[in-house]
Amino acid sequence: MRRYSLMFFLIMFLIGTDTFLISPLLPTLADMYGISTSISGWMVSAYAIGYACFALISGPISDGLDRKKVMLAGLFAFAISTFLCGFSTTFSMMLFFRFLAGISASFVTPQVWASIPVIVEKKSIVKVMGYATAGLSVSQLVGIPIGSYLAVASWRTPFFVISGAAVLLLILNFFLLPSLELGQKVKQTFWATYINVLHNPKALSYLLAYLIFQTGSFTSITFISTWFTNSFGLTLAGVGTAMIAIGAGNLIGSLFGSKLVEHLGLEHSFLVELIALIMLYLILPFVNTFWLAELMLTVAFLFNGFIFPLFMTTLQSTTTNARSTISSLSNAAMYFGETLAGVIGGVLFKQFHNYLGISLFAAVMILIALLVYAKSGIFKSEVANSTEN
Repeated sequence: MRRYSLMFFLIMFLIGTDTFLISPLLPTLADMYGISTSISGWMVSAYAIGYACFALISGPISDGLDRKKVMLAGLFAFAISTFLCGFSTTFSMMLFFRFLAGISASFVTPQVWASIPVIVEKKSIVKVMGYATAGLSVSQLVGIPIGSYLAVASWRTPFFVISGAAVLLLILNFFLLPSLELGQKVKQTFWATYINVLHNPKALSYLLAYLIFQTGSFTSITFISTWFTNSFGLTLAGVGTAMIAIGAGNLIGSLFGSKLVEHLGLEHSFLVELIALIMLYLILPFVNTFWLAELMLTVAFLFNGFIFPLFMTTLQSTTTNARSTISSLSNAAMYFGETLAGVIGGVLFKQFHNYLGISLFAAVMILIALLVYAKSGIFKSEVANSTEN
């Protein structure tokens, strides 16, 4: 189990780090390419667009193949496309190779979530999911600093280092991971896989609840910096330090959430964590001091860290033959929720001039997600180990 935990942690850390890697390079690249700051953001968006669009395709394709081979192929393509970013002498070239890197990543990460229930004992699934989630959490904490430090020598260096790390991971996974065709008793066509998922009421309920939750959660995350700046007068550096502490809460939750599941059970843990988040977001906008706001947000993201592996575990429990498709759909739901959060959050912050509207919106969204889960019956009985699609 430790071997798999480490492998999946490193994969999610690598992909997550690459997501944030380019952020500190934007001023340098914008100047080099002769483009405006507003347009430079497309170098980040190109990766996200490639990932989000092709995640819907990679899932069904992966469910018909050995997931280990798909993961290795994705890592190889990821290494090549990221390496080529280091040779992008024009803005168009950088957009193209970042887009390809996003596509490549979309064939890697769904295999992580889909593989864990196959090769890990049932009692350890949540724990290993937590380690994979921790990889993402760590990347959010150190992705931007890593990009900054590596770029001291040259703007090309971060891309070359990440590419080399992807090759090393590819080799390690080739030798250490087993074949991941286990549980794939029936080969399905691309469309048949999606049709079966769409006829799976429990899967649809869980995906809907996940979308609703992420919309509320991302609305909260997106405007923390604005709230801290406007209401508490924090500088840019101060906001960065505050966000590191909040991110650390998320990391701790990811690593140790399985301990809570061991004591309360998955379903009771899920219910307690959702209720705790609702209560925190209802109280949060009435806090008048920075340190109390920072503490409450850190606790909120501790619970976020607790809860993310449970989302992935329950989603994966709805099927055995379409695990990668479920993972891909959950990724698409997350990105869609993030998109909605930016639009809705901006309106709420403008209307209320502070965090009140955003925090209450997050609480309502999480409450709705809880009700959708409750209607599915998840809190009444234990989630089945798997239900064939």
